[in-house]
Amino acid sequence: MSSPFHLPASWGHTLAGAILLAVSVHALGASPDSAPAPAPAAAQALRATHQRMGAKLAQSGFGRPLQLDSTETPNGLQGDIYAVVDHSLPEISAALMEPSRWCELLTLHVNNRRCRTGTAPQGGEMLTLFVVRRYDKPVEQAFQLPFAYRVASATQEYLSVEMNAPKGPLGTSNYRVTLEAVALDGQRSFLHFSYSYDHNMMVRMATQAYLATFGRNKVGFTVMGRDADGQPDYIRGTRGLVERNAMRYFLTLDAYLSSGAGVPAERRERSWFAAAEQYPRQLHEIDLDTYLAIKREDRQRDGAGR
Repeated sequence: MSSPFHLPASWGHTLAGAILLAVSVHALGASPDSAPAPAPAAAQALRATHQRMGAKLAQSGFGRPLQLDSTETPNGLQGDIYAVVDHSLPEISAALMEPSRWCELLTLHVNNRRCRTGTAPQGGEMLTLFVVRRYDKPVEQAFQLPFAYRVASATQEYLSVEMNAPKGPLGTSNYRVTLEAVALDGQRSFLHFSYSYDHNMMVRMATQAYLATFGRNKVGFTVMGRDADGQPDYIRGTRGLVERNAMRYFLTLDAYLSSGAGVPAERRERSWFAAAEQYPRQLHEIDLDTYLAIKREDRQRDGAGR
């Protein structure tokens, strides 16, 4: 394939690093302009989803009540994670209702090297994520993803946060990111963490070419069957790519919620790395010392906490 669609080995990292996650029961199949459901109705719908998925969550192969789904849409890709977490809704709301908190959790991802908050030109809050195509690339080579940030709903029983970016790198666009959480009881909540983005035909072809060559050994989490030795045959291709990054981002959220306020950044980083290493077939890319050194350098450069 000729320039500008020459396929470097880092293509998959570039595209995967650009993908962000979120949670929303009504986001599936909805257009970016769709009005969100009223909070009581959305909370009821998310609880209904929890009840409907009860058996899948109880029998999850992740060792915890978690379900990961992926979809190829007509214009791009979508990833969704549903999970029961041992955090109350007030705890989740306190942690996730400010864009600065999202910056702290999103930069746990190894490819996310910087995050800035500010005010959008048209008003409203925004955050800009700086993503490198591979973890060993300097932050000066990062591409920027500017997201409009909005708390769509925040009540005692339901939280919804939305982020949208109309343009992305490498022919991607229309990033739609939302997070929904509903209280199950005083100690537990049900999350739906979902995202989608669009890409043009050339990007789709380039991604498929990468995954058929340099990325041919990369797999996702969905088990499609068993091989001749009885081992799981995991999904590959673009859905595998979406699932890998979906899990990475869910683990940033989980590590952030579990660490509590005022925890040193390195403790969160160690927690995220340990969680990712539970799935080495899908997620292992870097050793712990290198990962911590990169994150330490980023904090020192930007003066971002301890």
